[in-house]
Formats: sequence, structure tokens, C-alpha cells
Amino acid sequence: MSRIGKLPIEVPAGVSVSVDGSVVNVKGPKGALSRSMAAGISVVVEGNVIRVVRQGSGRQIEANHGTIRAIIQRMVTGVATGWKRNLEMTGVGFGAKLIDGDLVLNCGFSHEVRLRIPEGVTCAVGKTSIEVVSCCNEQVGQFASSVRSVQPPEPYLGKGIRYSDEVVRRKAGKTGKK
Repeated sequence: MSRIGKLPIEVPAGVSVSVDGSVVNVKGPKGALSRSMAAGISVVVEGNVIRVVRQGSGRQIEANHGTIRAIIQRMVTGVATGWKRNLEMTGVGFGAKLIDGDLVLNCGFSHEVRLRIPEGVTCAVGKTSIEVVSCCNEQVGQFASSVRSVQPPEPYLGKGIRYSDEVVRRKAGKTGKK
């Protein structure tokens, strides 16, 4: 049995969870999320505790047990407190701004790069920082990854877009002839 899958999920105050067949709906102060669960797994809500129960046995059902429990835990945390990812821009002339629901990046190219901000995601832009916020952990991670992929940090000068907690290993440049 999955060690993660058998742990109960505590539902904080202000969050409501409902199960409709194989769909789990979670509502809270930061938003609402719903997710369809895999076959062979059922979700039981008992007061302010959620339990994920396997309906049968099989390799795929056992593999999904802990995964589904972790997904529901992230949904509950997201609607209660939200998810946030910070990005930093390093380089001469690098900058970002918000225009008409798009994130516009200046990253050393001859043109600006426009990224459409997905529904349910908000961005805050500072001088050299970008903050991505949403109640859905997957959307935050996916959009932050797409922003970073515009100009990933390079190892020689360190310029590019990186996560705020990311450490970029620097390489020594050319030393020249002696």
C-alpha cells in the first residue's frame, strides 16, 4: 500500500470539497478547482478529512493511489493559500511588462517576446523580477517554465531568466594564450 496514498488530507476552514462520481471539486477563498480521478480510485469526504481509497488491486491502481492523493492535497492547498513562483531576469536591458493580458519580455533579442497569460494565472512584474500566482500548481509551474524557456540562464555570464531559488553553475571563460 502506498505510504503517501493512505495519509488523510486535512481540509482547512473556508474550503469545501465535494465528490461527484469520479470528479473532485474543491472551492476556497483563492478559487475553485475540479479534477477527474482515474478508474479504480475513490475519494471519500468525512467532515474535514479526505481519504483516497483503492477500489481494487493492480499495478496501475497502486501506482495512481499516491499520485491522486498528492494532486488532491495540492488542490486543497491551492484554493486555501495559492501557489507562487518567482523568476529573476539578469542581463543588460532585460525587462518585462504587462500589456493587455500579455507578458512582454525584452531578453536581448531584436524583438519583444509576448506570452499570453493563461486564465486563472496572475503575474506581477518588478524591475528585474516576475511573480506568477494561481490556485493551480500545474498552471503556475507550466507558465513559469514557459517564461524561463524564452531565455534560460547561460553558464558563462549568467544572464537569462531563472527561478529565484535556482543556482546556475558558472563556467570559466577563455583564459587566452600565454
